[in-house]
Amino acid sequence: MKKLSLFLFTFFMLFCNTVYAEGDLWDNYGDTNVYGQKPVSDEDFQKALESKKGKKKKDKNIPKGESFFQSNETNAIINVSKELPVLLVPLTLKINENSEIPIGHYQVEGVKENGQVYLKLYQAHYVIAKLPATETNDDFNEPTINFVKLLPHGDYHVQIIYGCPDFNAYTVIDTK
Repeated sequence: MKKLSLFLFTFFMLFCNTVYAEGDLWDNYGDTNVYGQKPVSDEDFQKALESKKGKKKKDKNIPKGESFFQSNETNAIINVSKELPVLLVPLTLKINENSEIPIGHYQVEGVKENGQVYLKLYQAHYVIAKLPATETNDDFNEPTINFVKLLPHGDYHVQIIYGCPDFNAYTVIDTK
């Protein structure tokens, strides 16, 4: 009985073993051109290394003809300052008797014109309001360089605080 079971086991292993993994990567095992790559000689490899040693990587952001002494951190801060912070106004603000700032989202830009600081509120490319502000050295304990926030300031007023790398400012506006 042992001989018969050994014979059947050997028969199944040798003749009934079907290949289930046809078309996989093992079909090309040992072929040097498996992925369409061509073999490179040692001389070609050394020539490629020598051609790369002499070249320095150029920074495309450096303007031609000007000296460059900025660190990467300074460049990142300059790029961040170009992005205008967004202010959510959840209630109607009263600028004067004739004009209001409606509820909405506004991009805020702080500008200095003729020694006076203004906060410009934009929607798309349109200036919705140009508010006079007071420049301050207070950073309002904000963790970022660019910020704008709307804070309550009494019962019928709100305060808009603004900060950028150039200056910090605030303004107080009546609510409707």
